[in-house]
Order: sequence, then structure tokens, then C-alpha cells
Amino acid sequence: MTQEQCSHRNNVQSSEKPQVYKVGIYGWRKRCLYFFVLLLMILILINLALTIWILKVMNFTIDGMGNLRITEKGLKLEGDSEFLQPLYAKEIRSSPGRPLFLQSSRNISVNIVNSNNQLLTQLVTGSSGFKARGKMFEVKSTSGKLLFSADEQEVVVGAERLRVMGAEGAVFSKSVETPHVRAEPFKELRLESPTRSLLMEAPKGIQILAEAGDIQAICRNELRLESKDGEIALDAQRIRLMRLPEGKASSSSSSSGTRQTVYEVCVCPNGRLFLSLAGAGSTCQINNNVCL
Repeated sequence: MTQEQCSHRNNVQSSEKPQVYKVGIYGWRKRCLYFFVLLLMILILINLALTIWILKVMNFTIDGMGNLRITEKGLKLEGDSEFLQPLYAKEIRSSPGRPLFLQSSRNISVNIVNSNNQLLTQLVTGSSGFKARGKMFEVKSTSGKLLFSADEQEVVVGAERLRVMGAEGAVFSKSVETPHVRAEPFKELRLESPTRSLLMEAPKGIQILAEAGDIQAICRNELRLESKDGEIALDAQRIRLMRLPEGKASSSSSSSGTRQTVYEVCVCPNGRLFLSLAGAGSTCQINNNVCL
């Protein structure tokens, strides 16, 4: 190659411009990218606004949510609350100086179970009434004195006075043990067994006292006063024995013509009492036909 050809080729190459290659997204791709970025920002703003609205409506704070507060001792709930599922808690109490109110449309049940989930104690309050189930039931006063206790063996009333307000009084199917039975002031005390017997026992004695009234003992068949080792004393200004039979003399005995109003009380060998006309001497032997 001649020198002229080489110089001409170099001039041609130097006269050509260098080529530039573009790097990036252009055209419709760039517009789509901007659209998606803008849509994402709109969604983020909507989510942020909804989050702020929920926090505002639910009253979320550092201490809790709404009426629910988280304290060092547990959860504090203010106002009315409704539980749709069972509530498990170690202790439920109201604020100091305020009552605790429990309400249910059906019933309220309190169950105590053991480790094997077996029912030990149950307390149910419903429309049909109040029911308690357990081994023992106790009621105590504020000072700790026992007022009422019940278990399978016995029922204990620890109050100083047991008052029965029913019109029919109290009915006991078994025996009753008490040191004192007394009616209300200006009221009558009546002990009655309509179809069976009434038995009163005491190892040291039974005292029946009516300070401002009468004492009546009425029976259909026999009324017995029996003392095994002692005596029966009738202490009164007047003692009246009503409806005693009157003994009559036999036909062989002489009788006075005048009517007498004085009688003597006679006793048969079997203990029966009867009246006999009084005479100069005892007339019980003459008028003893009642003992036959």
C-alpha cells in the first residue's frame, strides 16, 4: 500500500462520529413504572389512614385498648362488658367503692374443678332459682361467727334466734334437739303432730311455763302423767276435776232422803277416780260400782 492510500484511509476514519448506546427504561415501560409506583404510594397512604382510624376508634393507648387497661396487677376493665365465650380468671373484683354487677339472660354458673376436670363445687343462679352443690355450705357474719352450716350429716343454725314466719309454722319429719322453744311476744306456741305422737324428752327435766296465759293439753284418748321415781304435785289455789263419774250405792245400802251436794273423791284400785256422796264416814266402799 502506498503512502497516499494510508493517509486517505486515516482521513475517512477520523471523519466518522462515535456511536452512543442508551441504557435505562424509556417509552411506555417508563410510564407503566411510574404508574405502579404512584399506585403503591396511594395504597400505603390508604393503609396508614385506616390504621390511624382504627387506633382512634378502638382507643389504643400505651396502657391498653378502649376500656381495657393493662396494669401491674392485671387487666382493668371499665364500663359495661359482654363476654361471648367462657371467662377464665384468678380473681374478679370491682373498683374500690363501686359494686360488681353480673347479668345474664339465662343463668350464671360458677364451677370449681380439680386437676382431673371433675366438678367439686357448683353455684348456679338462673330463672328457676338458686342452686348450690358442694360438700359443705356455710354462712358467716362479718365478725366470723357461724350463722348457718349444712352438710350431709347435720344442719347447724348458729344465730341467737331462729324465727319461722310461715302461717303453718315449721314441719320436722325427724327429731328436733333444742334447749329452748319460745313463741313471739303476744303469740301462741303450739306443738302439734296431726297423725302421729309427740314425744318430749330431757334427762334433767322439762319445764312448761306460761306467765300470762293458760296451758292446755287436749287428747282424744288418754292423757297420762307418770313419774317413775318421784311424785306428781298439783299446786294451785283451786283444783277442778271435771266430768268425774258418780258412784251409786247398791240396793242393799240405805240412802238418805235429802239430796246432798257434798261429795268425796274416791280412788279405785286401778287408779280411776270417781265421786261418792259424802256421809258421816267414807262412802267409797258403798259406791264403788264404778270400779267394776
